[in-house]
Parts: sequence; structure tokens; C-alpha cells
Amino acid sequence: MAAAWGRAKRALATSLCISVPARQMAIEDSPPEAGAAEASSSVAQEKAESASVSLRRLTSFGSRSSQKICSICLGGMRSGIGQALFTAECSHKFHFHCISSNVKHGNLICPICRAKWKELPSAQPADANYGRARVSPLNWPQDEGHMAVVRRLSHTYSGSLQEHLPFFRTPEAGIFNDDEHIDLQSDTANEHDAVTGSVEIKTYSEFPAIQQSVAQEVFAVLIHLKAPKSSHSACSRAPLDLVTVLDVSGSMAGTKLALLKRAMSFVIQTLGPNDRLSVIAFSSTARRLFPLRRMTLTGKQRALQDVSSLVASGGTNITDGLKRGAKVIDDRQLKNPVCSIILLSDGQDTHTLLSDRGLLNYSALVPPSILPGTGHHVQIHTFGFGSDHDSAAMRAIADISSGTFSFIDAEGSIQDGFAQCIGGLLSVVIKEMRLSIECAADGVLLTSIKSGGYTSQVAENGRSGSVDIGDLYADEERGFLVTLHVPAAKGKTLLIKPTCTYEDTITTENIEVQGEEVSVQRPAHFVDCKMSPEVERELHRIQATEDMSAAQAAAEGGAFSQAVAILEKRRRILESLAAQSSDSQCLSLITELREMQDRVESRQRYEESGRAFMLAGLSSHTWQRATARGDSTDLTTTIHTYQTPSMVDMLQRSQTLAAPGVDTLNRSPTMAPSHRAPHRFRRPTRSTKSFSGRPL
Repeated sequence: MAAAWGRAKRALATSLCISVPARQMAIEDSPPEAGAAEASSSVAQEKAESASVSLRRLTSFGSRSSQKICSICLGGMRSGIGQALFTAECSHKFHFHCISSNVKHGNLICPICRAKWKELPSAQPADANYGRARVSPLNWPQDEGHMAVVRRLSHTYSGSLQEHLPFFRTPEAGIFNDDEHIDLQSDTANEHDAVTGSVEIKTYSEFPAIQQSVAQEVFAVLIHLKAPKSSHSACSRAPLDLVTVLDVSGSMAGTKLALLKRAMSFVIQTLGPNDRLSVIAFSSTARRLFPLRRMTLTGKQRALQDVSSLVASGGTNITDGLKRGAKVIDDRQLKNPVCSIILLSDGQDTHTLLSDRGLLNYSALVPPSILPGTGHHVQIHTFGFGSDHDSAAMRAIADISSGTFSFIDAEGSIQDGFAQCIGGLLSVVIKEMRLSIECAADGVLLTSIKSGGYTSQVAENGRSGSVDIGDLYADEERGFLVTLHVPAAKGKTLLIKPTCTYEDTITTENIEVQGEEVSVQRPAHFVDCKMSPEVERELHRIQATEDMSAAQAAAEGGAFSQAVAILEKRRRILESLAAQSSDSQCLSLITELREMQDRVESRQRYEESGRAFMLAGLSSHTWQRATARGDSTDLTTTIHTYQTPSMVDMLQRSQTLAAPGVDTLNRSPTMAPSHRAPHRFRRPTRSTKSFSGRPL
């Protein structure tokens, strides 16, 4: 009876991916009288056996002897240890529980040779009709004993047994339409005071006057937009559908995975009952841990349980992870007003061919169904983790989807990076925003729009233009510099009139906001005018961004001294301006340029962190949205460009939960911090005077 019970325990441990020492298995398989004798020498032999197995795994992987190792979990496949094996029609062999886990997620090809299978392992070992000819039952316990253990364990789990024991779950459906129900007519739609005011439009012309006899070929006008404020209450904001696509490849094992779980715990605890979360974990293949689930108290507990069960192994298949994440979004029956994907990876995609005739094709990584212009556009916010991730690919994925790329330099910064991103996503007040520009007077022509990463267009006749902005967080700001051709004229010349249209995420109303017409005086004689400080400030930001891009391109070509020179020249220009004032944006740019200069001075430094740091900075300036970059305490307190109050509040909460003595993995989802501990991400006190003289 004891031996039968031992085999039943091992079978259940196999389905739960729990490691049981081989020596202990042998003892439990032996008769009772033999077990006591063997136990006396088990400790020393177990240590030797463990070292031997580890050595064999390292030396035999990829060789002929690797047939004795499961290529999915890298565990041994030996007879007499109570594990079922599956031999595929292509002759490759795997642990039954490992390959059935792959198959249930729709992976119908061999992980080793990529051959397509016609005969597949079933996830129902108790089925009498199962094709046992292709399974090698090694000391397989009796079905009665095995199922008896399962029935007893089912009382300790919340929810269905199949959800927590994937070994007994049938293969996942091809359509992810099992998202949890949401009430689209919730009370949040009636919270008219949730959003304060509407979009604020301000305009600044380069100069207040132009001599009437002069035709100005290039005349700049800054259009500044600011989103309204929003309530921080979870019941008076737009609910979120969030899909996190997480790298759990072998390189994430150990501390990395533990800190990723902690960061996900923070995300789960932060979401409200109207928000929904789905988690995709990918290594060599991707799997959906659970469908879009409301983050109620029960939902949070179940999500925490599922995330805590993650194990790191295998390669890195970013494409498959994003494909499943997009499918969760595409197939959902109901939709929350706000939707986004968060992608984290510490490595390079090892399963997707990115080169096409010598050119990198990063668009192959992004599912076309969620790209802009498809009607189902979803932003992907990417996080490159550590020094080995593919920062170029992660930046490209973010740019293609209009998302942001963040660089997580230190392991302990994952939670802070997620916190800043979540702080923005939980404060979206505007959707599908579009800025339209119309020229007012005859002869005035729109020549260009400096829109960064946002799609913009100028009409062929030069009389109008537009910028597609998309979502805005509460209190978020955008600046767009347009250039005009202004003809000679008398009196006053009307230049442009801006208009914004967007959807309110709370009320779902379509709103149009008219800006005031921009005009310029036309005196008969020349007047010495100073450039608008607002326009000058925006020009310096654009020029600094262009220099960062040029330096990064030089570094990619190996011209590191040239990259340093470009950054140093721009930094010195800004330092001369900062000497006249204490403008926070100018000071942030100076600090950022200095840090980039330090990280690009050599190939080693650039490969380790310079490339990722520069790409994260360029992503931030391209979209005028805050990103995480590096782990330096000094940097996080000085490079605070584009942060919103919601982001800062969420960072403060992250730092509070990360304070000594606070365990976020074991906290109750309903607990809120009772105090605020010191933190790195403090919003700096802004000066009331800028280098341009404009109050901030």
C-alpha cells in the first residue's frame, strides 16, 4: 500500500511539475523492509547523483545522449522513476506531461525538428481509448490510486480542478472568446465629474510681428495640448483590458523570475474590479495562463496563484507570445474602453527569422491584427530587461504599435517600470484624438509638422494638415511645432486655426474643441522682436532629440567618438541656456545627454547598456511619454520628462510596497499601504522660471 501511495504521489508531482529526488523515488518503490536499509545511505548518494545528473545534462545537451533528456524541461528521461514518456512519430521523445502541456496550447509540431504531427498526446491519461502504444508508462501508478489523490486535492483549490491542474486540462480552444463578463453599462458612465474640463489648446507664434513687406518662408507656430484631469478613483475612470506577455525562458530562472512575479503581483493588486487581466507566458512556445479575468478579490487571488506557478525554461519565442496576446484581444466578446499589451523579455527571439535580404524585418514580430489602421489597434509597451535583450527589436515593436520602449537595467527595477506604465494606463481620459490644422488667410501655407512618432500629413495644396495622436493620459501634454509660409501683407495676418476631436473614455462622447486663431501683426517698419520662449523651448527639445538619434546611428556604425562629439555639442548649448535659468526640461535634457555620452564612449559600454538607454530615451521623446531607462537613482530623480501625476503616484506606491519588511507576494490583494516610505521616484520641485522666461 505504501508503494502504491508513493507512486500516486509521484504521478501527481509530475503533473504539477514538482521535482522529487530520484533516490527518494527508489526508496518508496522498494518493499518496506528494504526501505529502512537503503535510507541510511541515501543522503550521500543523493548528493553525488545530483551532481552527476547536472554534469550529464550540461555535457550531453545537443549530442546523441541528449535523447535521454527532455528538450522541453531539460530533465532526465530514465526508466524506473515513475514518469510517462511520449515518443513522437518523428522518433523524438519527451516527458508526457511536458509535451501534453505544449499540445494543449495548439503547438502541433515537434519542438526539436519542427515536424508536423498527426498523432498527438492527449491530456486525458485516464481515457481507456488513449493511444497507449505511443506512451511508455514507466512504473505508471494505477488509475484508481492516482485519481483518488486528485479528488482529495480538489477540495483545497478555489475554482475548477482543471484550471489548476493543466495535466488534466483538454487542449485549449482555438478561439479565446472565454473572457469574463463585464457590465458595459456600469455606473462609471454616469460619473460626469470623473473628468474635469476638456482638452486645453494653446498656441504660440515664433514672433509677435513680421514686417508687412517681408514674406516669411519658414515661420514656426507651437500648438500645445493638455489633457483634462481625472479622478484617481477606480470607480470613476475607464476600466482596462490588459494583456501581459512575459518571458519565462531559461535565462529568466532564479532572481529574475522571482522579481518578475513580484512585479506582476503589484500589477494585480493595483487593478480594480472592473479591470481585466490575461497573462501570456512564453519561452520556446507561448501559453495563456488564464483568459481575460476581472480583478475582483477572487480574481486577484486566482491570478496571483497562477503567476506564482511560473517556471523558467526553454528558448525565447517573442512572436508566439505576441501572437497569443493579440488573439486574446481579437477574440474577446466584450471590450473595456482601454486596452493595452505589456511585453517583457530579457533575450532575443530565437524562433523567428527577422532578416530579409540582409535587412531586419521587425514587423514580423508584431501580429498585423493589432496594428494602427486595422480598427483594432492596440499599443504594445515593451520592456527590455538586462544587458542581453534585443533592444532594437523591442523598440521596433513598440514603435510599430505606437507604444513605448522602456529599459530595465537592474533586476529590482522591474516593478517600478511596470508601475509607471500602469499609472498611465489607469488614467486614460482620451481616445482616438486627432489634431486638425486649417490655414486662415489667403497665401498662408502649411509646410511641415514636427510630430515625432505620430502620423501626420499635410494637404497637397498646403492649406490644411492633421496629426493622429490616439490616447492621452490625464494631465498629459503634447507639443507640435508647425512651420508656415507667410506672404507679405498689411495690418494683421491670420495664420492657422487648430481643432481637436476625440472620444471621452468615461462618457464615450465624441467631443470637438476649437482653438483660437493664431495671428501675427504686420507693422510697416522692422521691429526687433524676441522669439517666443515657448517656441524656443520646443525647438531645443526637437534638436536634442534629433542629435540623440544621430549619435545612436553613429554608434551603430562603430563611430563612438563621433557619437560622443554630437552629444557633447548639444549638451554644451543647453548648458549655456541653463546658466541663465533653472528650467526643468532643459536640466533633464542635460542630464540625459551626459548619461548617453558616458554610455556610448566605447563599444563594450554601448553594447552593455548604451544602446538600450538611448533607444528608451528616443522612444520617450518620440511619443512625448515617460519611459523607464536604467536604474540610476540620480537619473530617476532628474530625468522625469513627460511624467504625469498618476504615474508619479503609482511609482510612490511601488516604492512603498518595496520598502523593507513589505512582502508584495504575500500581501492580501485588498491591502493598501498605510504609509509612504522614502522612494527614488520623487517628482522634483519645479522652478517658477524657465530659461525662456515662461512659468512652468
